[in-house]
Parts: sequence; structure tokens; C-alpha cells
Amino acid sequence: MADSAEAKGLLEEHSQAGNKVRELKAAGEDIGDALAALKAVKAKYKDLTGEDVPGPGKQQKKKKQDANAGAPPAEGQMSKSEQKRQAKKAAKEAEKAAKAAAKAASDQAAGKAPSNDIDEADATNYFKVRSEKVAGMKESFAKDQKGVNPYPHKFNVSVSLVAFQEKYGHIKNGEKLDENVSVAGRIKTTRKAGAKLIFYELQGEGTSIQIMANEAAHTDTESTFAQIHSIIKRGDIIGVEGFPNRSKTGELSITPTAVRLLSPCLRVMPARDGLKDQEMRYRQRYIDLIANDPIRQKFIIRSQIIRYIRSYLDSSGFLEVETPMMNMIAGGAAAKPFETKHNDLNLKMFMRVAPELYLKMLTVGGFDRVYEIGRQFRNEAIDLTHNPEFTTCEFYMAYADYDDLMNITEEMVSGMVHAIKGSYKLTYHPDGPDGPPIEIDFTPPFERIPIIEGLTKVLQDKGINEPIPPANTFHTDETKAYFVKLLAKLDVECSPPQTVSRMVDKLVGEYLESQATTRPIFITEHPQVMSPLAKWHRSKPGITERFELFVSTKEVCNAYTELNDPVVQRERFDTQAADIKAGDDEAQHIDENYITALEYGLPPTGGWGMGIDRMSMFLTDSNNIKEILLFPAMKPKEEGGPTE
Repeated sequence: MADSAEAKGLLEEHSQAGNKVRELKAAGEDIGDALAALKAVKAKYKDLTGEDVPGPGKQQKKKKQDANAGAPPAEGQMSKSEQKRQAKKAAKEAEKAAKAAAKAASDQAAGKAPSNDIDEADATNYFKVRSEKVAGMKESFAKDQKGVNPYPHKFNVSVSLVAFQEKYGHIKNGEKLDENVSVAGRIKTTRKAGAKLIFYELQGEGTSIQIMANEAAHTDTESTFAQIHSIIKRGDIIGVEGFPNRSKTGELSITPTAVRLLSPCLRVMPARDGLKDQEMRYRQRYIDLIANDPIRQKFIIRSQIIRYIRSYLDSSGFLEVETPMMNMIAGGAAAKPFETKHNDLNLKMFMRVAPELYLKMLTVGGFDRVYEIGRQFRNEAIDLTHNPEFTTCEFYMAYADYDDLMNITEEMVSGMVHAIKGSYKLTYHPDGPDGPPIEIDFTPPFERIPIIEGLTKVLQDKGINEPIPPANTFHTDETKAYFVKLLAKLDVECSPPQTVSRMVDKLVGEYLESQATTRPIFITEHPQVMSPLAKWHRSKPGITERFELFVSTKEVCNAYTELNDPVVQRERFDTQAADIKAGDDEAQHIDENYITALEYGLPPTGGWGMGIDRMSMFLTDSNNIKEILLFPAMKPKEEGGPTE
């Protein structure tokens, strides 16, 4: 029997599809497409046999029965029970089709559109059905320019949702105004109170208003009330023309006289309680912004930080500039660069790790106060506080030193926090939203800890009284041996290459940066081996006039009195070159163009840099840098498209 053979084939196909789902699930991969294929096989089997796919035990039993049944019946032969089953199935399908046809005819006669309800539980089927319906709308509209155009070119908005709330917030309960307005936005929720009354929550610009669609108020001639509202689904972008009012329950609303579909949402939107899948939030930020209202505020605060810094510097006489993002030498910071290639010049180039050297060349050229806000690129690890692509602000101020810059930093940072948060104090969760909160107080002045003095105190508190070697000997093998021994005694790990610069940096991170918990701290006076571009200290040999600002143990700012002696600068670059040979791929290469610029004369200058992303994390209470980057770096998905 043909049906029997086909049923066997479908059972085998069902078994294979089930195995595929289980394999993908065990591997932690997306099972959406495989699950859809499994459901499709189940549906085919039921259409053919009128029964559900039997469980594994029943399938085994059926196989034995088939094996013992001998030769199959002749082609076209059908048992009486099978004939009855097929006849019953055909009668049911005919009855269902007749009812659907009768309803369609009734709807057409009444000027109504057929029901377009689609089950949101099956995302794959929803996309398929909704896409087909939208394609039908486009085809129908293209024929005679009648019906609904799902993608119109223009809709005139007379008032934004925010402005609507401000302008009509005075309306009393049950009151309506004789004014015509037009708004637009995305439908967040829908609620039917009957065939002639439908409520929508329309969202946009970080707020929402209620659309109270009543058939009695509908005057649009392009489509009937039933036709347009049978098409609209949750997630669609619509335009609404109507009059402002407030419901009897106190909800500020618009009662539409006309509704336009402006852009249909073909996929299932996240539930009202928001999008919880963290990976999906980062990979598809547009859904995150639609579904999670607080996320929008984080990026508004980030923008406010940049705006405040720009305003502060502009009002202080600084000029904003732009410098190259691709360089032949990756200079300006100790970091591993990204490599790229200029095809026309057949030249290997590097994405910039910092704009510092170019900005100081501009200071040589006569721009006494200059700054740049822009992207930097460092080929380093991705973690909670690091992203390969990040935003900084750097400024250079002629005739200033690091003391001036510390005062500017205190004023700028504390003023920024107060302007944006309304207080010098803010709450931060360093271990994430489920961890304990801390209060960070940005009230100036900030504590200042010189590195050598700070480490000396830590060692004395631990009972280690052997003095740290003088900073002007940090380039010697004897000093290197001292720090290797010290790190071993303190059980502080420093991966190769164990240069003095890296070992001191590890100690600073372990014992000084960790003190910046509830208040910002300036860590100052770095050894020269750690600061190849900073000027030597006026009274402390081997030390530079440099500081870093730390908040909750994380670096936020880095600044110093700039080294402007070209001879000493070349010596510092030579030291860095030795570190490169020792295996330090973050050390800086010699930049001859920069040294040439210094030979023309760089005035006494203070240079300053801030990580915008880090500052944004604190002001938005985000312990993960991905939360404040619209499109953070993510590991590529191995297969398939966006997560549904």
C-alpha cells in the first residue's frame, strides 16, 4: 500500500530529525531550525495517517507487526477501516473549508477583513505566515494602489510622543479635545475589548501612550476599522491620526480617526516583561532597546558624559580635532595593535592605539589647547572591562603640568557626576546587579598616592623592611632580580616577560589600585621605565610627573607632564625597543617622525586621557562594558543567523 510505505518513510525521517535536535541540544547550539523540521515531519505524518507519530515503543511494535505481515497488499487495495478513516478525514476537511468560505463571504459582504491572528508561540511559523501576508499586501497594493501599503514612503507626525505627554498632560479623566494630532511609534502591547474597541500601547523616544481605537471614531476612507486593525500586530510601526483624550481610568490617550501601517514587524517581539537572554541582547541591540526601556537610559547617560566633557573643554579654550586612525607605527601607548594593509601602497599599517603623538605634533604646530574624542583599537583580551574597540578623550595643554591636570580632573569628573546624577555620590554594583552595592563619593579633593611611597608602606605593613631600589636603577639587572624575588615572596604572579616595568605594574595593581573602592584615588609619580612619554620628576630621580585616576579599582584617567626633550625621548624609545626584543609585544616602537617634531620644539605641556567607556560604566551602574557599548565585540556564531 502506497500510504503504508510513505508512512514508514516519514517515521524514519521523524527519527532522524529527533536525533538531530538532541545532538544540537547536547552541543549547546541553536535548535530552532531542527525543531521546525521535526514539527513539519510530525504534521505530514498526521495528515497522511490521521494519527500522531507513535512513541519509540509503539514504533518498534509496529515494525514487528509489519515484518510478520508478509507481502504487502496489492496496489490500490484498502481495508474497510482505512476507507472509513479516510472518508471521515475528508468530511472534516470539507466541513472546515465550507465554514471558512462562508465566514470569508460574510466578512467581505460586511466590509470586514478576515482574521489574521497568528500563534506567537511558534516563532518560525509566525515569520513564515506574517511574511506571506505582508507579501500579499504588497502584491494587492501594486495592482491597483488600493488596500494597505505596508511600506509607505512618508507619514506626517505633528507631535512626538514626549511632546504629546507634555502638551496634553492636563486633560482630565473622561475629557477629550477637539484637536487633530498625528503621532507614530511601535506597538508594544495590544488588548481587544471587543470587535469595535481595541487598545494599543504605542512606544517611542523612551516613553509610551495609549491608543484607544474605537470603531465609532473611525472616519478613514482608505480602509475600514476591521480591515486595518485585523492587519496590525504587536511590534508593528504605525501612524495614528486622532484627537487627544484621557480615559475614565486616567490613561492619557489618542482616539484615532485613521491608522496607517508604516512598517510591519515580521518576527515575534519579546514578551512585555523584556528580553532576558544576555547574548541576544548584545548581538541584537535593536531588540534590546525595544524590549528593555532602562537600556535606552544607559546610552543617553553615555552621550551626556561626552557632551559634558566637550562642553567643559570648549569653554576652557580647547580646539577639537581629528587625527589618523591608521598609522605606519603603533605609538602613543603600551598596547598590542591591530594590523591592516593599504592595498594601493602595498603597506602594512596599524589601527591606532592612541592619538597622543599626533596631538602633540599639533601642539608643536601652535595649537596650545587641543583635544580629540574618538575610537582606539587594541588587540587585547575581551573581558568585563575591556573591549578591543573603545572610546577615549585626550587633550594637550601647553604651559601646564601634571599638578594642573590633577586639579582639572577633580573639577571635571566631580562636576560631571554632579551634573548628570544630581549628587557627588552614586550607587554602584561592582559584582553585577545581584551583588552587594557600594557608594562611591566623588566629592573633591581626591586622595593622592605616590607609587614608591605607597608600595614602601604596604611592604612595611607586611613586615618587609628591605627598601625598594632607587627608581633611577630600575633598568639594571640587580633591580630586576630584586623584584623577581619580591613577587615570589608576596605570591604575586607576573607572566613573562618579567620586565621591571611589568612587575612594578603588577604590584601597583595588587596593592595600590585595590585601595580605590568607595572614593576616587590618584596614583602618582610612576617610574620612568613605566612611562616612556612622560617627563622626569623635578626632584625625584628615575620618577616621572604622571598620575592615573582609579575608581572602584579601575583606571579612568591617565595624565602627565609631557616629555619634550627629543634626546631623552629617543633614549626612552630605545629602552622600549629592548623590551620588545625581550618579548613584550605591548612596548612602543621608535617613531622618528615624532622625534623630528620634538626637535622643532614642544612647549612645556600637560597631556591627559580618559576612558569614556569606563566612566559610563560607573554612571550607569554597569559592571560589564558590553552594557554601555551599543554593539560590543562578540565571538562569531558558529552557524545560523540571529538568535530567535
